[in-house]
Amino acid sequence: MLRLITYLAPSIPADFFRAVASHIEATCGVATDLAFEERISGPLTGDHDPFADATVDVGFVCAPSYRWMRAKDAAAVELLPAPVPLDVRANGRPIYFADVVVRADSRFITFDDLRGSRWAYNDQNSRSGWFSMVERVKNPEEFFGSLMQSGSHLRSLELVLAGDVDASAIDSNALALQRIARPELDDALRVVETWGPYAIQPVIIRGGVDRELKARIAAALLAMTPESLAPFGFRGFAPVDDAAY
Repeated sequence: MLRLITYLAPSIPADFFRAVASHIEATCGVATDLAFEERISGPLTGDHDPFADATVDVGFVCAPSYRWMRAKDAAAVELLPAPVPLDVRANGRPIYFADVVVRADSRFITFDDLRGSRWAYNDQNSRSGWFSMVERVKNPEEFFGSLMQSGSHLRSLELVLAGDVDASAIDSNALALQRIARPELDDALRVVETWGPYAIQPVIIRGGVDRELKARIAAALLAMTPESLAPFGFRGFAPVDDAAY
């Protein structure tokens, strides 16, 4: 049994991870089990690390978690091929962005206008939702009037639309999918600044997994077709290396 976990749903659709798990199962001839952890974007200090206790084998995590795991033990996890977005800005590369959104009818035109405003973020383990913002403003508690942890990019988006907060940095792939599903968002939202590009959230595999199986899983990911991945905003998978993160 190959045990998979994703920390990236629901911002990235759960069916994307189900499709990947099913493809690995069919291609590699190994049964899979997929778990969802929606409270954080991946483990950091103080969180349960299921790779350390070998309770999961493959994970979809945010980049800070991969760096943290590698810093603890360089052999703990390895990179598998990563998804490549359809976003034209990615230009066929496994990268993504953080799009800072406000309501289209708001007074905020530039990011600097957001000083003293109400900011939502998905969680403090997120590259696009938290760390990108901290890099931009350095001291968020001083820059913003208030900070709210929403729990997901989708919830942050709803808070902005409802006027409960003024702005948020949204995973560009999550935002693109929402705009396809809800065309009215083009008139309801405005992007005031874009951060990145960042190496896309990595797919990692526990270091102790059999070497031959790792190779088969990597090949299976690289073989996924654009037709199977396009509904989730991706065109395929591509090799990545540690330097990207």
